[in-house]
Amino acid sequence: MMTTFTVPDMTCDHCRGTVEKALLAIAGVQAATVDLETKSVAVDHDSTVPEADLAEAVGRAGYSVVGIER
Repeated sequence: MMTTFTVPDMTCDHCRGTVEKALLAIAGVQAATVDLETKSVAVDHDSTVPEADLAEAVGRAGYSVVGIER
């Protein structure tokens, strides 16, 4: 399953690494790809991973999540 969302406060490679690391730490997440230009994150994950868990992980890493899409 692929979920995409916007993280408007990502600005640099440090942000990219922090967000990707937070998402990859969730069991069931296979990949997390940040696009700094569009400020979007694409997450490939099992259907058992709630989208709310993805948003919470990003929030705990210090970033806000806007607009989740499947």
